Amino acid sequence: MTLDPRIVLALPTPSTTPTCPKGSDVCDWILSQTGNPWLAFGGVYFLVKPLRIVLIVVLALLARHLLHRTIERLVRSTSRNSVPIILKPLRDRRPPAVRDSSEVIPERRRQRAEAIGSVLRSFSTALVSSIAVLLVLGELGVDLAPLLASAGIAGVALGFGAQSLVKDVIAGLFMLLEDQYGVGDSVDVGAASGTVEAVGLRITTIRDSQGVLWYIRNGEIVKVGNKSQGWSVVVVDLPVGFTSVDEATQVLRTAADGLGGDPAWRDDLIEPPEVLGVEQVNVGGVVLRTTVKTKPDARGRVGRELRRRLMDALSAAGITQG
Repeated sequence: MTLDPRIVLALPTPSTTPTCPKGSDVCDWILSQTGNPWLAFGGVYFLVKPLRIVLIVVLALLARHLLHRTIERLVRSTSRNSVPIILKPLRDRRPPAVRDSSEVIPERRRQRAEAIGSVLRSFSTALVSSIAVLLVLGELGVDLAPLLASAGIAGVALGFGAQSLVKDVIAGLFMLLEDQYGVGDSVDVGAASGTVEAVGLRITTIRDSQGVLWYIRNGEIVKVGNKSQGWSVVVVDLPVGFTSVDEATQVLRTAADGLGGDPAWRDDLIEPPEVLGVEQVNVGGVVLRTTVKTKPDARGRVGRELRRRLMDALSAAGITQG
């Protein structure tokens, strides 16, 4: 059988002599020293490139270890409250004269630091691993331009599709950094109010006074009222009819001073109770206001005890409430 000359001419001519990759200085140097293209080609692909890949992996592991160690030291210093001011909660950045009267609970500080450290460790691991994978693929001769372009398009599509998730995670991260609230705090976030039972990067769990458990996305929390940070104020307004204001005020002040001097309640009070005087005047008479500054967790029981003592004092003095 005779082959068509056109088919023979169309067949590619095999190249038996390898050539150095473009820009490979090591291959060019070996070729110039030995004059053997096979040795130069094999030296690059079977010795130099594997060594480079091993070096990239080792450097990536070392960088990851150093970053994690730095984060661990930052977490420990945060737990001891010796963190740089830029990473402190907002209220701890204020001058000492205007800070809250109570210190941050050490256990809560430790939990917050551990949560932030976990996020930072995950982020550093993902960053170092991504860079190492791209460098290894580059050493293997993979064209990274189409890969990066595809990853960019996929990232944009994922960002549009999961923008609410990203919003929740970013809001949760800033909430942890700023220590806006923590487990056990009594908060009001608009959609629900109650005691915080769990805090995550995406969802905050709150149980209200009726026992209902609310799951609220962090990205949907616009403002937070925290009733458990620093101190609380109990406000008691009592109507006393048209009785002498001075007499009623003296009766209330005596009862309030009794609470402030009671050793059983002294630890729950930050400042002694104070009778401010007339708060309102209406058709039923006057309303007198009494306030007391307490610890956040004692606000409820101190308020109940103060109301009981004030009402008993008015009744004992024969002052009829309007």
